[in-house]
Amino acid sequence: MDLDALRVFLKVAELGNFTRAGEHLGLSKARASIRVQELEAAIGSRLLHRSTRTVRLTTDGEQFLVRARRLVADADELAAMFSAPSALRGRVRLDLPIQFARNVIIPRLPEFLAAHPQLEMLVSTTDRFVDLLREGFDCVMRVGALSDSGLVAKRIGVMDMMNCASPRYLEKYGTPQSLGDLAQHLVVHYSLSFAGETPTFEYFDGTSYRDVEMRSAVTVNSTDGYHAACLAGLGIIQAPRSGMAASIASGSLVEVLPELRAAPLPVSLVQGHSRQARAPVRAVMAWLTQIMKPHLS
Repeated sequence: MDLDALRVFLKVAELGNFTRAGEHLGLSKARASIRVQELEAAIGSRLLHRSTRTVRLTTDGEQFLVRARRLVADADELAAMFSAPSALRGRVRLDLPIQFARNVIIPRLPEFLAAHPQLEMLVSTTDRFVDLLREGFDCVMRVGALSDSGLVAKRIGVMDMMNCASPRYLEKYGTPQSLGDLAQHLVVHYSLSFAGETPTFEYFDGTSYRDVEMRSAVTVNSTDGYHAACLAGLGIIQAPRSGMAASIASGSLVEVLPELRAAPLPVSLVQGHSRQARAPVRAVMAWLTQIMKPHLS
């Protein structure tokens, strides 16, 4: 298998464009196209649909992409086996929750990359649960309970929760003093899928965590939208304390019902199945664990 052709294919699949892929790799558009055609001929299958405007993966291409990434990554690691132990090489693909990426991780990234100048980081930021294997991520950070997917997960801590509302909201609806008062209140509903779930408020009853159904005037699908809706006076939210600290300190949000908090949210680093992670991935996971410590319980 021609590793250079694989690298061209991976770059075209990443950028969706032969011209930009060629520019990144120091090749002409025509040469990049030829390398992919040679790869397709070698494996006997078409990997890309080509048109005048777009390039997208075929079904075979989607399956091939995952294996090709692993093969190229393994080749890069093999080439680096006898380098200095600290010389991390290659590319690591991460997916991170938006707020952690913006406020904690990306601001610390320059120092990590300065220590490992031959390492390249591809950082996706989203609040949805990405398909780690299908989308080709080496590691993802997930907040909340994990499904039994067979992936390898390492819990790095939990986030304590708090209930918040804006002064504008409390002026209009009053400050709830008990669980019974919530019948007269609204929550901002968080839903990744907009699947019509019933809005709820989670609380600990002394024995277990329970939910009480609530009313909501707005549903959002991102943590930024959730926070913004609360600041706008659209309802009460239940959010990680670490993410609300600045708003509480400034007075733009107020804690309510402190005795009725939702269950702490676990934070985990997840990698694919039982396959041994590459050295750069292990190093990135160790770094993420370290810099996240002050923000987790």
